Amino acid sequence: MSVKIGLVWDAVGSVEAGRGLLDFARGQGLDAFLVFDHLINVFPRQAWDAEFTHLAEAMPEPDQCLDFATVLGNFAPHAGPMQLIVAVTDPGRRHPAVLAQTALTLAQFTERAPVLGIGAGAFENLVPYGLPHDRQVERTEETLQILRMFFEGVGPHDFKGKHFTLDQALMGLRAPEGRTPEVWVGANGPRMLKLTGRYADGWVPSELVEPAEYGRRWGVVRDAAEAAGRDPDAIVAAGGVPIVVADTDAEAHKLLQTKLIRYMALHASAASWRKLGYEHPFGPDYRGLKELLPHKLTRAEFERAMRDIPDEVVAAQAIVGSRETVLNRIGDLIDAGMRHPMLIPMSALASPDAANYTVETVAWLGTHLRTTATVSA
Repeated sequence: MSVKIGLVWDAVGSVEAGRGLLDFARGQGLDAFLVFDHLINVFPRQAWDAEFTHLAEAMPEPDQCLDFATVLGNFAPHAGPMQLIVAVTDPGRRHPAVLAQTALTLAQFTERAPVLGIGAGAFENLVPYGLPHDRQVERTEETLQILRMFFEGVGPHDFKGKHFTLDQALMGLRAPEGRTPEVWVGANGPRMLKLTGRYADGWVPSELVEPAEYGRRWGVVRDAAEAAGRDPDAIVAAGGVPIVVADTDAEAHKLLQTKLIRYMALHASAASWRKLGYEHPFGPDYRGLKELLPHKLTRAEFERAMRDIPDEVVAAQAIVGSRETVLNRIGDLIDAGMRHPMLIPMSALASPDAANYTVETVAWLGTHLRTTATVSA
């Protein structure tokens, strides 16, 4: 059984810091480096201060979000054999033709095929800028269809959908041999999972779920692939894996009291809270991070919501524990079908010391996860 390991960077703030993480990941032999794509950060600027996070001193403005394409183009000469990934961008901000051109351009600089991660779109990146945020799944499906057309041939291409139209459209830019961009889909719900199976090269869910639920969703992807006449084994089963790690399980759980980490519980949907027996402070219909508008939260709303966060909900947003505990729990996800965990070093948000330990743990996990997978095979 082959397992690949990736490291995630939020692409906010210092380019040098991001490049340092990239160099670290390459030095540790990791397989991939993934960046997020946001116009607004997921953290509220109204609460961004030293009490909220130690990061505020070095970065007084949280919304310094970098353009993924420029960043990955800059990082490509440093990446070597690592795969560069954006997960995820969306068709609300970028026309499918522009997305295709961006990915094909990036492929000119990388040693491996880059990954263009596509999602339906988070409101924070759409609503403040007057961009469409209705019928998001329909728009995503049309985008996936068009990307396939552009990656597979020069054209001319014709397409008539509800959201996009092509009239003798050309895409003359070709990727070097073996580096045609891969399309991964950020899918959590049933409709998006089925689109993943029908069109995608990979699945990269944004939600951390229990292994049984991961396996169930992966089954939906595989069934949709088979129904479309595609090989489900050719689809990469990935996923973002936030980790909160310390020397012991007890010390790791203490890190969950950090305000910035506790805030992550507000990214979970009301349905996720209800499963744990709690009501979300943003209401019973709140769908989680995809519809959060953090810049609109007043300081009072933020403080009120933070008071209502149960420890159990915070703990559900990451894999929490010692290195051995984290290793075992990621192993459970691998047993459920995950083949490409993307490590999100969440405990690095707690303090500089925690950041150092978390980065060291990423290296440790990279070695041990491969060993565990090889032994299991």
